[in-house]
Amino acid sequence: MSTPLPNPKYWREQFLAQDPLIVAAVTRLAEAVLALEPDQAFAPAEPRAVIVGGYVRDLMLGKHPKDADVEVYGVPPKQLHELVTKLFGHVDIVGQSFGVLKVLLAPGYELDIAIPRKESKVGAGHKGFIIESDPGLSFREAARRRDFTMNAIALDPLTGLVHDPYGGLDDLAQDILRVVDESTFQEDPLRVFRGVQLSARLNATIEPRTMHLLKQMVSRGDLNELSKERVTDEWKKLLLKAKQPSKGLELMRELGIIQKYYPELEALVTTPQEPEWHPEGTVWIHTGMVIDQAAKLIREPRGPSSGEEEKVAAHFTSEEAVTIMLAALCHDFGKALTTRVEDGRIRSKGHEEAGEVPARSFLENFIFGHDLTDQIVKITRDHLKTTRYYLSLQKGEVDEKQYANILRRLLRRLEGVPVEVFLAVTEADKRGRGVADALTAPYTEGDMFRSTLAKYELEFQAKTPLVSGGELIAQLGLAPGPQVGELLRALEEARDDGKISTYAEALEYAKSLV
Repeated sequence: MSTPLPNPKYWREQFLAQDPLIVAAVTRLAEAVLALEPDQAFAPAEPRAVIVGGYVRDLMLGKHPKDADVEVYGVPPKQLHELVTKLFGHVDIVGQSFGVLKVLLAPGYELDIAIPRKESKVGAGHKGFIIESDPGLSFREAARRRDFTMNAIALDPLTGLVHDPYGGLDDLAQDILRVVDESTFQEDPLRVFRGVQLSARLNATIEPRTMHLLKQMVSRGDLNELSKERVTDEWKKLLLKAKQPSKGLELMRELGIIQKYYPELEALVTTPQEPEWHPEGTVWIHTGMVIDQAAKLIREPRGPSSGEEEKVAAHFTSEEAVTIMLAALCHDFGKALTTRVEDGRIRSKGHEEAGEVPARSFLENFIFGHDLTDQIVKITRDHLKTTRYYLSLQKGEVDEKQYANILRRLLRRLEGVPVEVFLAVTEADKRGRGVADALTAPYTEGDMFRSTLAKYELEFQAKTPLVSGGELIAQLGLAPGPQVGELLRALEEARDDGKISTYAEALEYAKSLV
């Protein structure tokens, strides 16, 4: 092992103050490993378990991580597997060769346990490695394969000894991202995206040599070999875990990632906006501000901040939070296609509808699923409606009942999109701009939207027609077929236009149509 750093008592106390479930599991494992008889035929090292990677980094940043990676020295793979199975029951083996023992402690709490290993790059992609456990590795040698110095720190959970062979603590204290080893770093291009999301999440600066290395990897096309699944995971971390994901977008642009892989985003960089409504500048700047506001809303939409970077508000599921962030990112893609100067003013007429094609094209780079893509497209096509309909009400162009009818029609267009997900995106769009009161003004149009939905039970009405197809067939003597569907659509349109509002009126109107 490397020379331990001072203050082990302090770090031991910090570890014990972490989540009890993780502390108990790691301590139990470390004590069991320590009690094993050394196997000199297997390894010269004494049996020892240390915590490594992101858990140690986050602990030292004052966070409360739920996943821990543990490296076990001096214990043969088969013996370790048997020990972990005895301690925790069911264990999954992940990866090639011996791989990693994965223990699910509880929903959302995981323990990854591995023996120090060497990785040899033999082919493209994340599967193009030969992974071999190496009992003779020191911690310094084992940590050499890690990405950044702040992720190459180890903590002995029983003694509090900290092992920092590459100066990760200093970099952590100065908010600096620095590669551990340039040659091993380049073996996995995903580390470019990892650097992006870590820099944004931790508000860390990438030091110059590391920045140059990342640019080289992007320029020569190393990222081409990455699977959609792996890239998707890193984007999720950026969008869900960074308080200001716009910093990650700016970094991707500086590295050349945006220009090379995401033309839909690159087009926003030079797309202007009308200064009266968007004094902040281009659509790119506006989009960055919007996703930062969305990141705030998924944590604390109408309540106090949790103060934790990793926290996502309980009333949004993880999938809903991803939908909000991606819709905020895609919402103005159509402006690059529609922006024109008319009578000295910058206009983007029809940009909502025009945004569907580039949004779908952009999302094809990832694995988010068709349902989520459809939700994002629906939000993109209607993201201005909340404000537009509210202004019509305020100007007296429609009365309250007409406003309710318009909202019911909108809800049918947004079928499958939770109302609060839609409103989170529209609120982020309003707040993500450079006007004076954007961050402080109440979101009145959203409040009116919610109160009208509740008063007129619009969510129920949008899903429940005044009369069913079966009732039309029975009451009007119709045969099942396309005519019934056309009648139902006509009835709902009449309902939205305020012509009918009851079951009886619907039947009479249907008779007149037949």
